[in-house]
Amino acid sequence: MSGCCSGGCAPTKPVVDRRYRRILWIALVLNALMFCVELAGGLGGDSASLLADAVDFLGDAGNYALSLMVLAAAASSRARVALVKGWTMAAYGAFVLAKVAWDVATGSAPQPLVMGAIGFLALLVNGGVALLLYAYRDGDANMRSVWLCTRNDAIGNAAVMLAALGVFGAGRAWPDLAVALVMGFLAVSGAWQVIGQARRELRTA
Repeated sequence: MSGCCSGGCAPTKPVVDRRYRRILWIALVLNALMFCVELAGGLGGDSASLLADAVDFLGDAGNYALSLMVLAAAASSRARVALVKGWTMAAYGAFVLAKVAWDVATGSAPQPLVMGAIGFLALLVNGGVALLLYAYRDGDANMRSVWLCTRNDAIGNAAVMLAALGVFGAGRAWPDLAVALVMGFLAVSGAWQVIGQARRELRTA
């Protein structure tokens, strides 16, 4: 789930940092692997929230790759990449909302055990990456978007686990759809904030 920057980010950390580069590589590999795991789990378990999270992992892997490309670039280039990230998040949010609408129209029967197990694994991955990125949370729009998106993804994973409990207890799909709906709206909201900050940084670059 990708809710991001709320504005006013100052580049207090150095842009080129070997430790930060290593963290981004670790995050890139883990997110690519988790995309495959959640895609299989979402399709096999008929879970809208897992599929939404899978697409989010794919988008995050792409965002980490973009961040690696512009670590030593000028401020304007980093702002442009943040702008691309923002529009990517908006597209992700739109996809999730469309998926929820489709499942409401057609009906679904998600498997709570699959949701819970994969949600827990995803929480471990995103929680670990968020801890690694914590020291860089006050960087420029690019750094801050990476940190906030990862942190909010961990929150989204916890929500998927709660949805799994809800589906298990109620025997209905609505907890899964409700979590996916919230994830979609948060992605659109976060995208708007990242795009706004990136545009401000482009004007002052």
